[in-house]
Amino acid sequence: MRVLKSNKQRLMLLSVVAFVSLICGTGLRAQTGPALPSYVTDEYGNPPLIPTGALSADVSAAFQAAFVDSMTQNTWGDEQTDAMEVIKSSKDPRIAWIISDLMRFVAGSDLNDILENAASELLGKQLTGANSWGELTDHLIAWKIPEPPNYLNVKRAIFVTVVPGWDKIFVKGDIDWTLVSWGCVLIDDRPFDKTDEPCNCIPAADNPDVISASEATWLSDDDIVFGIEVNGEYRAYPRQIMEVREMVNDTLGGRDLGIPYCTLCGAAQVYFTDQLPEGVKRPILRTSGLLVRSNKVMYDLETYSVFDTFLGKAVTGPLADKNVQLEQAAVITTDWGTWKETHPDSTVLVEALALGRNPDFRNNRDANGPIFPIGDVDPRLPVHEDIIGITTASGQAVAFQRSKAFVALNRGESITYENVRLVLDAGGIKAVDASGGDLGSHQAFWFAWSQFHPNTELWGQ
Repeated sequence: MRVLKSNKQRLMLLSVVAFVSLICGTGLRAQTGPALPSYVTDEYGNPPLIPTGALSADVSAAFQAAFVDSMTQNTWGDEQTDAMEVIKSSKDPRIAWIISDLMRFVAGSDLNDILENAASELLGKQLTGANSWGELTDHLIAWKIPEPPNYLNVKRAIFVTVVPGWDKIFVKGDIDWTLVSWGCVLIDDRPFDKTDEPCNCIPAADNPDVISASEATWLSDDDIVFGIEVNGEYRAYPRQIMEVREMVNDTLGGRDLGIPYCTLCGAAQVYFTDQLPEGVKRPILRTSGLLVRSNKVMYDLETYSVFDTFLGKAVTGPLADKNVQLEQAAVITTDWGTWKETHPDSTVLVEALALGRNPDFRNNRDANGPIFPIGDVDPRLPVHEDIIGITTASGQAVAFQRSKAFVALNRGESITYENVRLVLDAGGIKAVDASGGDLGSHQAFWFAWSQFHPNTELWGQ
């Protein structure tokens, strides 16, 4: 008999108490039914067959024995081992989603090994152990394994046990909750306009202080900035600030803006957060600490409505009920020297907002590929290839490989697609319409754009 000494292990077992009470509370314990079908994987790695319907009473009871009882007794013995065998023998790969959620928070090796072994059995795929949680989740996403019954309530119980502030985040909506994972940071739920208030989170900057381009001696000419123009006013958001803030709520050119930056996706975006439907207050955008396929999950501080960060669409909560869709403005990714030369009247965020840090995640942390699960990738370009993305008037998403487009535009060539025309701007690229109007384009890594626009066209191919 093993004693579970890790506080993290006990914490995770406690979260399963909520899980078992939830699935039993929905009558699943009483539903015996026929035996769940088995599945196979062939030599080509085809996904398992997926059973339908509720989990069996035996499996529910096994979760009780394997996790709740072991939490109460703080031990792992023969009864728990037998219970895990029942879970594995169910051959129901849907259960692996719950195991994936548990594994995300497990620090000790003992419980992780137990969960890893169970997941391997359920998927018919031996996990390597180097990053078993990531490998497991990649398979679940790629194979499109559906969620188990009552999954959202289960997931909420697990995640809220770790971060109580997520209780308002995990609600029903137009979002696939199986794809949501923890990004290793906590929720930013500080009140609006508390930029300097410390938190154990990625702190958004509200109404940031700015200075003129001539005063910004702290920036080097080759520093990367995200340039924005609204109604003839220009502002630069240095990448070293955006990498530690990841969210800015600002006002420029008389318009309110929400500016998320996903370091993992290489994407800074600008959303107008005013001129919304009647009765909708300005959303105050915050970082939740959660990810969807390596893209940050942002939410509105006022209503806790979750937004699809890449698309600007409210997917849960009161703002989803009102079909709130935020309009985008273009973001020019360029260097500070070219931006200030082109727009000498530009303002720029002050150095203090960088919090004394100067990270460059693109060149170290995830240089070898996405560090969080994303499932399958579109093979037409390398995952971290920079693209300029835009959606045309007909609704067609199209990506332009930035390196090729930059060369072509500098040669004087024309790049168009439907109503979209690419132009050079301050050392970067943006999409405009026939009259030169802004179409709201932005730069991103190919893997991110192609995930959130799975039917995207790729210019030049």
